[in-house]
Amino acid sequence: MTDQTTIEGKAVAIETPATETRTEAPASAPRSRPRRGLLVGAVAVPLALGAVGLSLAQPAQTPLTPVAPVAVSALAPSGATAAKGEVAEIFGNKFILQDGTGRALVETGRAGEGANLVAKGESVTVQGRFENGFLHAAALTRADGRVEALRPMGPPPGGLDWAKDKVGLGPSVDVPALTKAVTDAGYTDVRVAGRGPRHLDVAAKGQDGKERMLHVGFDGQIREKRVF
Repeated sequence: MTDQTTIEGKAVAIETPATETRTEAPASAPRSRPRRGLLVGAVAVPLALGAVGLSLAQPAQTPLTPVAPVAVSALAPSGATAAKGEVAEIFGNKFILQDGTGRALVETGRAGEGANLVAKGESVTVQGRFENGFLHAAALTRADGRVEALRPMGPPPGGLDWAKDKVGLGPSVDVPALTKAVTDAGYTDVRVAGRGPRHLDVAAKGQDGKERMLHVGFDGQIREKRVF
C-alpha cells in the first residue's frame, strides 16, 4: 500500500506495509457423549461399590428367630431347631456336638472350612435345620453370648440381587408383617429360618401339628415347600 506526504514542499511516496488479516479456524465443538453411557455408568458405580463391600447404605440384616435349645437326644426333623453342648470332635467343616444325652453331627458349610470355626471342648449352641441325622447350622452362639451367622441371610453373594441389596436398592423386608401373615393363615410356632432374594424361609406348624418349611414372598404370598 502507498501513501503520499509532503516534506519541505515535495511530495514523497511512502510505502506502508499492508495489514495482514488472519482468519482463525473455528474451534471444533466438543463431542457429546451418549446419554445412555452416562446412565449406565451412574447405575454401575453403586453396584460396583456394593460388589467390593464399599456399600453406600448397608441394609438392616434379617435376623433368625431365636430358638430355645433342646437336649441333643431330643433333636427331631425341623426347619428351625437348636441344641447346646460341647464340641467333641472336628472333621473339616463338621463337628460332633455332645451333651449328657447324646451326640449329633453338625454341618457348618463354607463358614467352617479350615476346621477353625470351633475348638475341641468349646461350649456352643447351634441353631439350624435338623434333617437326616445332621444339624445344618445356620447360627452359632458362643459361651460369652456372641452370635455368628453361618449362612447368608439374603441373596447369594456375587449376583445382581446381592449387589443391589448391599447398596440399599434391594426390596424392603417387613418381617413382623410377613410373620403375621403366616399366623393369619392358620400356622403356629412361626420361626424365620432364612432369607432369599425375594422371600423368607419360615418354619411353622400346620393345623395338623406337623412342621412345614414355608416360602413366604415379600408380597405376602405363602407356599409350602415341604413337611417334616
